[in-house]
Amino acid sequence: MDFLQFPHIVKLFLAGFLAILFLQSGLDKIFDWKGNLSWLVGHFSKTFLNRQVPLLLAVVTLAEISAGALSIAGLFQIIFTLKSSIAYYGALTSALSLIMLFFGQRIAKDYAGAATLVPYFILSVMAMVMLKQF
Repeated sequence: MDFLQFPHIVKLFLAGFLAILFLQSGLDKIFDWKGNLSWLVGHFSKTFLNRQVPLLLAVVTLAEISAGALSIAGLFQIIFTLKSSIAYYGALTSALSLIMLFFGQRIAKDYAGAATLVPYFILSVMAMVMLKQF
């Protein structure tokens, strides 16, 4: 049960949080594709991204599912090997996903929406630091 020692439990919590956050968000986009697409088309209607919304939604969805899947795989790696390289890549992909979302919110001039992403981004970067193998 070495994975319950302090540095490993912190890594487990970080990977678990990111797994839940990004798997839920990505799966929501898949299962309610039409609803998400409809909302985003309106959200970006007055921006230069208005014609790319379906492609960008697919890219963000893929990034979020990847971040969540890597994070959950990282949980198992931590439990079974006490290593966290997979979880690190989950955090890295999480940060990348959030950069994409932040960019979109800023372009759409949804500054309040962009601001809500900042704590998640900070957590993702902190997770990268904690999960990095030295």
